[in-house]
Amino acid sequence: MKEIKKNNFKKIMKKIWYFIWEDNSIWSWLVNIILAVVLIKYIIYPVLGLALGTGFPIVAVVSGSMEHEYDFDQFWEEKGGFYSHYNITKEDFYSFRFRNGFNRGDIMIISRANPEKLEVGDVIVFQSPKPDPIIHRIIKAWEEDGKYYFTTKGDNNAGINMEVEESRIGQERVLGKAQVRIPYLGYVKIGFVDFLNMVKGFFVR
Repeated sequence: MKEIKKNNFKKIMKKIWYFIWEDNSIWSWLVNIILAVVLIKYIIYPVLGLALGTGFPIVAVVSGSMEHEYDFDQFWEEKGGFYSHYNITKEDFYSFRFRNGFNRGDIMIISRANPEKLEVGDVIVFQSPKPDPIIHRIIKAWEEDGKYYFTTKGDNNAGINMEVEESRIGQERVLGKAQVRIPYLGYVKIGFVDFLNMVKGFFVR
């Protein structure tokens, strides 16, 4: 009897394995998507967050505010005038990490940010009045009454975005510092969110 139960269990597990990994049906694809979301959200994301010391270890870039449409020299010719008001020279900007920005659809790996060590040129993630955090570059940093404050700007923006209150970002709003860029991988999340919004729009009228 035990042997029969054991064989039945093996058959069931083989069918499940085949369904998940080899079946090309729409249901198999949907199960794979759900498993991937669960794996990333509840295992990979928390483990990375613990290792990197932040609640936002991975950020998908969903806007073009940090994109560079041209090479560095052309970028500076078009945008450099703004940075001169903050005493940032072309040479300064060239030495910054991610000096060529990054694109919508990129994934950024984020680490814990020590406010005392953040500098002009660093790219940070900060909480804004909007639901999603913002990832922009520091153009001014200062200390006031024992607290650290920052002004940021998206490289591709014409100026400071007052809607996200980035002219005076208190250290408590800083969620992390960008360390690594992984091109285009964020389109997986963007595509999935767009798909969910499309489904939601279909049913909610």
